[in-house]
Amino acid sequence: MAAAKPQRSPNLADQLRARGVGGVLVKMAEHGQLLALRCEMPTCYCREGRRYFEDRPKTTPFPDWAPNADHYPKRKMDRGHLDPRNVRLAHVYCNNMDDGRRKRIRRILEKDPTLSFKAIAEALNRKKKTIAPPGAESWTARLVRKAYVS
Repeated sequence: MAAAKPQRSPNLADQLRARGVGGVLVKMAEHGQLLALRCEMPTCYCREGRRYFEDRPKTTPFPDWAPNADHYPKRKMDRGHLDPRNVRLAHVYCNNMDDGRRKRIRRILEKDPTLSFKAIAEALNRKKKTIAPPGAESWTARLVRKAYVS
């Protein structure tokens, strides 16, 4: 018996194209690997909600709330590449915030690999540069861990 063809979300690939998106995200939508036009980041910062997206122009910089492919779990700087098995849909801003937090945590760990996530949280709270995720007043060891591995 032949495998059932994946059900494509109605017009999702067309919605992405209309927003100026191409490449892997459109291919994923065509193959039923994207189910909704929705920010899939663990923390979405958009005040309009996870389903709000602005059009993505052909030139950069892209608007904060334009659709963007997030390398997950292996980012480009870690030799990751855009592939349906390691990409999720995100807002440009949410992707940048997430990436910035991971980079800061990584730099701290590269300087001192023996630091605990609690010590890193205390350092982030002292610096005030790295804003805690929405809903959190300050960084905790649990939030550092989640930000680093998400």
